[in-house]
Formats: sequence, C-alpha cells, structure tokens
Amino acid sequence: MTELLIVAASGLAREVMALVRAGDEYDLLGILDDDPIRGGSLLDGAHVLGPLAEVRKHPNARLVVCVGSGVIRAEIVRRLAALGLPPGRYATIVHPSAIVPEGCSVGEGSILLANVVMTAAVTLGRHVVVMPGVTLTHGDFVDDYVTFGAGASLGGSVVVGRGAYLGMNSSIRQRTRVGARAVVGMGAAVVSDVPEGQTWVGVPARPMSGSAAGPMRGVEP
Repeated sequence: MTELLIVAASGLAREVMALVRAGDEYDLLGILDDDPIRGGSLLDGAHVLGPLAEVRKHPNARLVVCVGSGVIRAEIVRRLAALGLPPGRYATIVHPSAIVPEGCSVGEGSILLANVVMTAAVTLGRHVVVMPGVTLTHGDFVDDYVTFGAGASLGGSVVVGRGAYLGMNSSIRQRTRVGARAVVGMGAAVVSDVPEGQTWVGVPARPMSGSAAGPMRGVEP
C-alpha cells in the first residue's frame, strides 16, 4: 500500500479519509495542518501530525490537499514546493463510482468524490476538487485548482479558469467560459461568459454588486 498524508484537517479531509479507508490502495499516515491547536489531536481517528514541514519526515508518502478554496490550495502547493516536495508526489483520489471514460484525463492531486460523471474528452487540471454528483460533459476543459460543489453541471465545451469555484447545483451553459478565480453561486444558471474574478448568482446568473473588484476568498464547499 502507498503511504498517504492528508493536508488540512477539514470537512473535505473527512470525506477523502472515508473514501481512502474503504479501499486498499493507500495507508493513511495522518494529517498535516499548520494550526498549532490541532497538533496532536484526532480527526475521525486520524492523527494531526503537525505543520506542513513534517512532510520531510515522510519521503515516500503521497499527499492530497483537502482545502475547499482553490486559491488556498494553490498557496499550500507552492509552500510544499518551497519545502522541497518534488512534482509527482500528489495522489489523485477517485471514488470507485466516478465515471472517467477513456479519452478523459484527471490531473495530479485532484479529488473526484461519489457519482461524478465525465462523458467524453473532458480534461481536469491539477488539484481540482469535484464534490459528489457533478456532471462534466463532452469537451469540457477545467484548469488547475477549480472547485465544484455537489451537483454542479457543465454543458459541452465549457472552459473553467484556474481557481474558479462553482457552487452546489449550479449549471453552466454549453460553450461558455467561467474566468479564473470567478465564483458561481449555489443553484445559479450561467448562460453567458463569467469574467475573471467576478461572483455571479441567480437564474439566469448575473454579477453580484461590486463583484468586479476581485475574487471571493476562502470559499469552502
């Protein structure tokens, strides 16, 4: 079995740990988290081993970053690289019920939870988080650090930019774009391109007042 470290003691970590424990691919060593209050504690039976620097004590372990915000996931990956973590050390976690046909690709460090469906020629980047029941259809391209809330759906040939967040049960019309670090609210129906860094809500989706000022930070699924 491959040794595995979870990064961040979070709700997403609990879901990933439940998935990992149900299989026989990984030996879960514990959790890395910079919060000193969490050090030495347990999360669903897994020990919080200490801050990110503890990764140096586990040279053979794979890692998966379990933070809901893509912006924060990217920062954690940057910090781990500064600690000497080389490319190729991240685990890609895919629930056995997820459908990933031949011709689709999933980047290093990404997480696909239960009942995710990819249909044809879908590309997911690195460290993408896909919560349960998400549907990605033909020709979709999803850049690194994107987060999908449960039940989100993309029509065909949608492009989602780096670090975007799509809320629960949101839907994106075919051949549209969601810009980098944009946020699409829960249940929103996007029928036109969402500019980079904006927050769109509603049916049909429209920009929130003041959203052009910059991306929403720290959004959790």
